Amino acid sequence: MGNAGAAEGAQAPRSMVSERAFLGVSALLFFAGTAGTIAWSASMSAMGAMPMPGGWTMSMAWMRMCGQTWPGVAASFLGMWVVMMAAMMLPSLVPMLWRYRQAVGRTGGTRLGRQTTLVGVGYFFAWAAIGMATFALGAALAALEMRLPALARAAPVVAGVVVLSAGALQFTAWKAHHLARCREMPGHGRGLRGDTGTAWRNGLQLGLQLGLHCSCSCAGLMAVLLVIGVMDLRAMAAVTAAITVERLAPAGACAARAIGAVIIGAGLILILIALA
Repeated sequence: MGNAGAAEGAQAPRSMVSERAFLGVSALLFFAGTAGTIAWSASMSAMGAMPMPGGWTMSMAWMRMCGQTWPGVAASFLGMWVVMMAAMMLPSLVPMLWRYRQAVGRTGGTRLGRQTTLVGVGYFFAWAAIGMATFALGAALAALEMRLPALARAAPVVAGVVVLSAGALQFTAWKAHHLARCREMPGHGRGLRGDTGTAWRNGLQLGLQLGLHCSCSCAGLMAVLLVIGVMDLRAMAAVTAAITVERLAPAGACAARAIGAVIIGAGLILILIALA
């Protein structure tokens, strides 16, 4: 009994150090992501934007500058996309990873840092894949709009329609399903185990699955950010707040619908302004 009590007493301080390290690293990543995002936004703003038919401007993030190659532009965009996702997703991801660590710890897992890192890597790998698809689509649309003035003139109305559709998406069963899965602790219902072999087999898979569900859940909100302006810090902050609220609020589905109502109103306003 005495030895068992001493072992438990020694385990408690180690656990506290581990949890403090997790929170410290998470905070450091969040602030680094935020600083990188602000710096990226400032650099893009300094480059200006291209005036387009229809009275709007196109961000230089979708364009190849003199001396650049498309692979280089894509790599630069991907790097900053991942940095931006760190700033936007960590506020809602960290509480889920915290619960995951506690659950794995109760199974006897001892390498919580490694297991948590695997889940996080899988999560952001999913978002990196979304970023590459986003860049390919954005660059293709930018090229079309530069070649087809009629399409460029219609862009403001199309943007309003996209925002309106994104708001409507918040009310769908598809959104509710992915939001519910996104709010679950990674590995929920899969019989979490603490051994190293399970961590390596399942850690990345759990992170990928969580990232895919969360990216689907965020599809409408991210579409709003992209059409309003991927470099707009105010839009980023608003979307980050919306994502965090609907993932962490006790009534996430109700929060998602309330956010959807606000987005629908914004979409209608954008359409009316574009048609005026």
